[in-house]
Amino acid sequence: MRRFALVTFLTFTAFSLVAVAQPKQESVPWADGERLVYEAKFSKIISIGAVADLVFDARRDPATGNHIFKANASSKGSLLKLFRFSFQQDYETVFDPVKGRVLKTAKHDVQKDRVRDSITEFDWEAMRVTFVETDPKNATRPPRRIASKIEDGTHDLTSGMYYLRMQPMSVGKQIEITVSDSGLVYKVPVYVTAREQQKSILGKVWCWRVEPVVFGTGRLIEQKGSMIIWFTDDERRLPVRSRLNTEVGKVDIKLRSVSK
Repeated sequence: MRRFALVTFLTFTAFSLVAVAQPKQESVPWADGERLVYEAKFSKIISIGAVADLVFDARRDPATGNHIFKANASSKGSLLKLFRFSFQQDYETVFDPVKGRVLKTAKHDVQKDRVRDSITEFDWEAMRVTFVETDPKNATRPPRRIASKIEDGTHDLTSGMYYLRMQPMSVGKQIEITVSDSGLVYKVPVYVTAREQQKSILGKVWCWRVEPVVFGTGRLIEQKGSMIIWFTDDERRLPVRSRLNTEVGKVDIKLRSVSK
Protein backbone atom coordinates (compact mmCIF):
# COMPACT_ATOMS: atom_id res chain seq x y z
CA MET A 1 0.00 0.00 0.00
CA ARG A 2 2.90 2.40 0.56
CA ARG A 3 3.91 1.86 -3.06
CA PHE A 4 0.30 2.56 -4.11
CA ALA A 5 0.32 5.87 -2.23
CA LEU A 6 3.43 7.00 -4.08
CA VAL A 7 2.12 5.83 -7.44
CA THR A 8 -1.20 7.64 -6.97
CA PHE A 9 0.42 10.95 -6.13
CA LEU A 10 3.04 10.78 -8.85
CA THR A 11 0.36 10.31 -11.50
CA PHE A 12 -0.16 14.04 -11.94
CA THR A 13 3.22 15.32 -10.85
CA ALA A 14 6.36 13.51 -11.76
CA PHE A 15 5.16 12.49 -15.20
CA SER A 16 4.28 15.79 -16.79
CA LEU A 17 7.84 16.74 -17.66
CA VAL A 18 8.33 17.85 -21.26
CA ALA A 19 9.51 21.44 -20.95
CA VAL A 20 12.79 22.69 -22.35
CA ALA A 21 12.26 26.35 -23.28
CA GLN A 22 12.71 29.15 -20.75
CA PRO A 23 9.22 30.69 -20.38
CA LYS A 24 8.54 34.34 -19.71
CA GLN A 25 6.55 35.26 -16.65
CA GLU A 26 3.60 36.68 -18.58
CA SER A 27 3.21 33.61 -20.82
CA VAL A 28 1.93 31.08 -18.27
CA PRO A 29 -1.41 29.43 -19.19
CA TRP A 30 -2.77 29.30 -15.65
CA ALA A 31 -4.36 32.11 -13.65
CA ASP A 32 -2.99 33.32 -10.33
CA GLY A 33 -4.89 31.31 -7.73
CA GLU A 34 -5.87 28.45 -10.04
CA ARG A 35 -6.99 25.27 -8.26
CA LEU A 36 -7.33 21.84 -9.91
CA VAL A 37 -9.09 19.05 -8.01
CA TYR A 38 -8.91 15.38 -9.05
CA GLU A 39 -10.35 12.10 -7.83
CA ALA A 40 -8.52 8.79 -8.14
CA LYS A 41 -10.27 5.43 -8.54
CA PHE A 42 -8.60 2.05 -8.23
CA SER A 43 -9.43 -1.29 -9.80
CA LYS A 44 -7.81 -4.70 -9.99
CA ILE A 45 -10.31 -7.26 -11.26
CA ILE A 46 -13.24 -4.99 -10.39
CA SER A 47 -13.39 -1.34 -9.40
CA ILE A 48 -13.27 -0.60 -5.67
CA GLY A 49 -14.22 3.04 -6.17
CA ALA A 50 -12.63 6.32 -5.10
CA VAL A 51 -9.39 6.00 -3.13
CA ALA A 52 -7.80 9.47 -3.13
CA ASP A 53 -8.21 13.18 -3.82
CA LEU A 54 -5.50 15.26 -5.47
CA VAL A 55 -5.41 19.07 -5.36
CA PHE A 56 -3.05 21.45 -7.16
CA ASP A 57 -2.80 25.19 -6.41
CA ALA A 58 -0.77 27.83 -8.25
CA ARG A 59 -0.16 31.39 -7.09
CA ARG A 60 2.36 34.12 -7.68
CA ASP A 61 4.39 35.62 -4.82
CA PRO A 62 4.03 39.40 -5.30
CA ALA A 63 7.24 40.09 -3.36
CA THR A 64 9.55 37.95 -5.52
CA GLY A 65 7.57 37.25 -8.67
CA ASN A 66 8.17 33.51 -8.15
CA HIS A 67 5.40 30.99 -8.58
CA ILE A 68 4.36 28.87 -5.60
CA PHE A 69 2.97 25.48 -6.57
CA LYS A 70 1.22 23.36 -3.95
CA ALA A 71 0.15 19.76 -4.45
CA ASN A 72 -1.73 17.51 -2.05
CA ALA A 73 -2.76 13.87 -2.25
CA SER A 74 -4.89 12.29 0.47
CA SER A 75 -6.51 8.88 0.82
CA LYS A 76 -10.23 8.38 1.20
CA GLY A 77 -13.13 6.00 0.62
CA SER A 78 -12.36 2.41 -0.28
CA LEU A 79 -8.65 2.65 0.53
CA LEU A 80 -9.50 3.46 4.15
CA LYS A 81 -12.44 1.06 4.49
CA LEU A 82 -11.10 -2.01 2.70
CA PHE A 83 -7.36 -1.80 3.31
CA ARG A 84 -7.25 0.34 6.47
CA PHE A 85 -4.47 2.30 4.88
CA SER A 86 -4.18 6.09 4.90
CA PHE A 87 -1.73 8.54 3.39
CA GLN A 88 -1.28 12.26 2.90
CA GLN A 89 1.43 13.92 0.84
CA ASP A 90 1.92 17.69 0.64
CA TYR A 91 4.37 19.39 -1.72
CA GLU A 92 5.26 23.08 -1.95
CA THR A 93 7.51 24.20 -4.81
CA VAL A 94 9.13 27.59 -5.36
CA PHE A 95 9.67 28.21 -9.08
CA ASP A 96 11.41 31.09 -10.88
CA PRO A 97 9.36 31.60 -14.10
CA VAL A 98 11.85 34.03 -15.64
CA LYS A 99 14.83 31.67 -15.49
CA GLY A 100 12.64 28.59 -15.75
CA ARG A 101 14.18 27.00 -12.65
CA VAL A 102 12.83 25.30 -9.56
CA LEU A 103 14.44 26.73 -6.42
CA LYS A 104 13.12 24.73 -3.49
CA THR A 105 10.76 21.88 -2.62
CA ALA A 106 9.21 21.15 0.77
CA LYS A 107 7.41 17.85 1.37
CA HIS A 108 5.30 16.45 4.21
CA ASP A 109 4.65 12.71 3.83
CA VAL A 110 2.35 10.69 6.11
CA GLN A 111 1.70 6.97 5.54
CA LYS A 112 -0.30 5.49 8.41
CA ASP A 113 1.91 6.09 11.48
CA ARG A 114 5.03 6.92 9.47
CA VAL A 115 5.77 10.66 9.06
CA ARG A 116 8.62 12.28 7.12
CA ASP A 117 9.44 15.93 6.38
CA SER A 118 11.96 16.96 3.76
CA ILE A 119 13.51 19.99 2.11
CA THR A 120 15.12 19.88 -1.34
CA GLU A 121 17.23 22.86 -2.43
CA PHE A 122 18.48 23.49 -5.95
CA ASP A 123 21.83 25.30 -6.08
CA TRP A 124 22.13 26.48 -9.69
CA GLU A 125 25.54 28.09 -9.19
CA ALA A 126 27.03 24.82 -7.97
CA MET A 127 24.67 22.80 -10.25
CA ARG A 128 23.73 20.57 -7.33
CA VAL A 129 20.54 19.44 -5.62
CA THR A 130 20.48 18.60 -1.91
CA PHE A 131 17.73 16.60 -0.19
CA VAL A 132 17.39 16.45 3.62
CA GLU A 133 14.70 14.28 5.24
CA THR A 134 13.80 14.22 8.95
CA ASP A 135 11.46 12.25 11.20
CA PRO A 136 9.37 14.74 13.25
CA LYS A 137 8.31 11.92 15.57
CA ASN A 138 11.89 11.04 16.45
CA ALA A 139 14.18 14.00 17.10
CA THR A 140 17.14 11.69 17.84
CA ARG A 141 17.05 10.10 14.41
CA PRO A 142 19.79 11.61 12.20
CA PRO A 143 18.61 13.34 9.01
CA ARG A 144 18.79 11.44 5.75
CA ARG A 145 20.85 13.40 3.22
CA ILE A 146 21.28 12.88 -0.53
CA ALA A 147 23.03 15.23 -2.97
CA SER A 148 23.39 14.93 -6.75
CA LYS A 149 24.64 16.90 -9.70
CA ILE A 150 21.99 18.57 -11.87
CA GLU A 151 21.83 20.14 -15.32
CA ASP A 152 19.82 22.98 -16.84
CA GLY A 153 16.20 21.96 -17.34
CA THR A 154 16.01 19.80 -14.21
CA HIS A 155 12.60 19.89 -12.48
CA ASP A 156 11.07 18.65 -9.29
CA LEU A 157 7.86 16.61 -9.28
CA THR A 158 5.32 19.43 -9.07
CA SER A 159 6.89 22.06 -11.30
CA GLY A 160 6.95 19.61 -14.19
CA MET A 161 3.20 19.60 -14.71
CA TYR A 162 2.99 23.39 -14.91
CA TYR A 163 6.07 23.58 -17.09
CA LEU A 164 4.61 21.11 -19.57
CA ARG A 165 1.43 23.14 -19.92
CA MET A 166 3.47 25.92 -21.53
CA GLN A 167 4.77 23.72 -24.32
CA PRO A 168 3.47 23.30 -27.89
CA MET A 169 2.46 19.72 -28.65
CA SER A 170 2.20 17.64 -31.80
CA VAL A 171 1.71 13.95 -32.51
CA GLY A 172 5.06 12.18 -32.67
CA LYS A 173 6.90 14.68 -30.47
CA GLN A 174 9.59 12.95 -28.39
CA ILE A 175 11.53 14.60 -25.59
CA GLU A 176 13.83 13.36 -22.85
CA ILE A 177 13.92 15.56 -19.78
CA THR A 178 15.52 15.43 -16.33
CA VAL A 179 13.68 15.31 -12.99
CA SER A 180 14.99 15.24 -9.44
CA ASP A 181 13.08 13.44 -6.68
CA SER A 182 14.38 12.94 -3.12
CA GLY A 183 17.87 14.05 -4.14
CA LEU A 184 18.17 11.56 -7.00
CA VAL A 185 18.10 12.48 -10.68
CA TYR A 186 16.28 10.62 -13.46
CA LYS A 187 15.93 10.84 -17.22
CA VAL A 188 12.31 10.69 -18.35
CA PRO A 189 11.49 10.02 -22.02
CA VAL A 190 8.09 11.51 -22.93
CA TYR A 191 6.05 10.86 -26.09
CA VAL A 192 3.04 12.70 -27.52
CA THR A 193 1.28 9.74 -29.14
CA ALA A 194 -2.14 10.98 -30.30
CA ARG A 195 -4.74 13.73 -30.45
CA GLU A 196 -8.09 12.37 -29.33
CA GLN A 197 -11.33 13.30 -27.60
CA GLN A 198 -12.00 12.74 -23.92
CA LYS A 199 -15.13 13.18 -21.80
CA SER A 200 -14.50 15.57 -18.92
CA ILE A 201 -16.14 18.12 -16.66
CA LEU A 202 -15.51 20.59 -19.50
CA GLY A 203 -17.54 18.44 -21.88
CA LYS A 204 -16.14 16.35 -24.70
CA VAL A 205 -12.80 17.98 -25.50
CA TRP A 206 -9.87 17.36 -27.83
CA CYS A 207 -6.74 16.36 -25.94
CA TRP A 208 -3.11 15.48 -26.47
CA ARG A 209 -2.31 11.95 -25.32
CA VAL A 210 1.05 12.03 -23.55
CA GLU A 211 2.93 8.89 -22.44
CA PRO A 212 5.87 9.40 -20.06
CA VAL A 213 8.20 6.44 -19.46
CA VAL A 214 8.45 6.33 -15.67
CA PHE A 215 8.29 2.59 -14.98
CA GLY A 216 11.19 0.17 -15.10
CA THR A 217 14.62 -0.51 -13.66
CA GLY A 218 16.43 2.69 -12.72
CA ARG A 219 13.36 4.85 -13.32
CA LEU A 220 11.07 6.81 -10.99
CA ILE A 221 8.94 3.73 -10.27
CA GLU A 222 10.92 0.49 -10.29
CA GLN A 223 8.18 -1.89 -11.36
CA LYS A 224 6.35 -2.87 -14.53
CA GLY A 225 3.67 -0.44 -15.65
CA SER A 226 2.57 2.28 -18.02
CA MET A 227 1.06 5.76 -17.85
CA ILE A 228 -1.06 8.01 -20.05
CA ILE A 229 -2.00 11.66 -19.42
CA TRP A 230 -4.51 13.66 -21.47
CA PHE A 231 -3.98 17.45 -21.77
CA THR A 232 -6.58 19.68 -23.40
CA ASP A 233 -5.68 21.00 -26.85
CA ASP A 234 -6.21 24.66 -25.99
CA GLU A 235 -4.31 27.54 -24.43
CA ARG A 236 -4.78 26.18 -20.88
CA ARG A 237 -3.33 22.68 -21.46
CA LEU A 238 -5.39 21.31 -18.58
CA PRO A 239 -4.57 17.73 -17.54
CA VAL A 240 -8.11 16.32 -17.48
CA ARG A 241 -7.37 12.62 -17.02
CA SER A 242 -4.63 10.09 -16.37
CA ARG A 243 -4.59 6.30 -16.51
CA LEU A 244 -1.93 4.30 -14.71
CA ASN A 245 -1.43 0.54 -15.05
CA THR A 246 0.71 -0.97 -12.28
CA GLU A 247 1.53 -4.35 -10.77
CA VAL A 248 -1.04 -3.75 -8.00
CA GLY A 249 -3.86 -2.64 -10.31
CA LYS A 250 -5.14 0.25 -12.41
CA VAL A 251 -5.51 3.86 -11.24
CA ASP A 252 -7.82 6.22 -13.14
CA ILE A 253 -7.65 9.90 -12.20
CA LYS A 254 -10.07 12.52 -13.52
CA LEU A 255 -10.41 16.27 -13.14
CA ARG A 256 -13.40 17.11 -10.90
CA SER A 257 -13.24 20.89 -10.64
CA VAL A 258 -11.32 23.96 -11.83
CA SER A 259 -11.39 27.28 -10.01
CA LYS A 260 -9.41 30.51 -10.05
